[in-house]
Amino acid sequence: MAQDFKQNVFQGRSVLAEKDFTAEELEYLIDFGLHLKALKKAGVPHHYLEGKNIALLFEKSSTRTRSAFTTAAIDLGAHPEYLGQNDIQLGKKESTSDTAKVLGGMFDGIEFRGFKQSDAEILARDSGVPVWNGLTDEWHPTQMLADFMTVKENFGTLKGLTLTFMGDGRNNVANSLLVTGAILGVNVHIVAPKELFPTKETQDLAQGFAKKSGAKLLVTDDLDEGLAGSNVVYTDVWVSMGESNWEERVKLLKPYQVNMAALKKTGTPDDQLIFLHCLPAFHNTETQYGQDVEKKYGITEMEVTEEVFTSKYGRQFEEAENRMHSIKAMMAATLGNLFIPKA
Repeated sequence: MAQDFKQNVFQGRSVLAEKDFTAEELEYLIDFGLHLKALKKAGVPHHYLEGKNIALLFEKSSTRTRSAFTTAAIDLGAHPEYLGQNDIQLGKKESTSDTAKVLGGMFDGIEFRGFKQSDAEILARDSGVPVWNGLTDEWHPTQMLADFMTVKENFGTLKGLTLTFMGDGRNNVANSLLVTGAILGVNVHIVAPKELFPTKETQDLAQGFAKKSGAKLLVTDDLDEGLAGSNVVYTDVWVSMGESNWEERVKLLKPYQVNMAALKKTGTPDDQLIFLHCLPAFHNTETQYGQDVEKKYGITEMEVTEEVFTSKYGRQFEEAENRMHSIKAMMAATLGNLFIPKA
């Protein structure tokens, strides 16, 4: 019997924040990413964007986001053009709106990794083409697609699992995990010092989604409470890009380091527990930052220990690879001529 299809609900849409998508839409993109990963591993071409031109706008530098968008575009048959912070003048010599109109006339899609969510929204409003948020101060949707793709790849499901984020609970990754997990029915725990709890606005938004999905959300400064029953333990750097408050953060967050003692607090069997990190990670002193922190504060590991990072629980490099596959799914769905199977 022929497969029944419906109109592509993604066609022409921008991906600016996770809160703009339903659970079904996010699950579709995650599953599509897993499918495209299988095609890639099998060497099967999938040129959904043959002949398309993609602009990659980077106010913030990145290893994974730039590499993922570049390889994803090429695999899809598109041509990516990188524009770094010295190539774009958003709000400096040219307004963001004018830049959007110029690029929208030349490119079929625009990736933006920058400092302000408002710039991503202006680009989407005025360019006339899909805009994909590669990271802003508020949201990180491309990271979320890769994260939950990695979780589903390991557990075969999402709904009902428990993910605990430890560290700076108000950064863009923590915000995105809380809201995305709530949409998908994943129980998300934020374990952080009270000074770094997510804002009330973010928590209220997540709780609204959780009421629909059945997810149970928890924000606490208590490690025992927050880690209990976790399937996924997730952390991020203590000081985000553009910040320099190392002394304050080391003092606040040292008790929230992901180490083996923290993993044991989950009480979860080994085969039902994984560790994730969006990278880069400061798990030793093999970086300039790591050496500086050791010299100033006397610690050789920050948000995660070397023991955990290199352990059997670690899935951070699968997670990094999945940035490419999930971004590919997102770009193909919003820019390609796809037919979406009916549920």
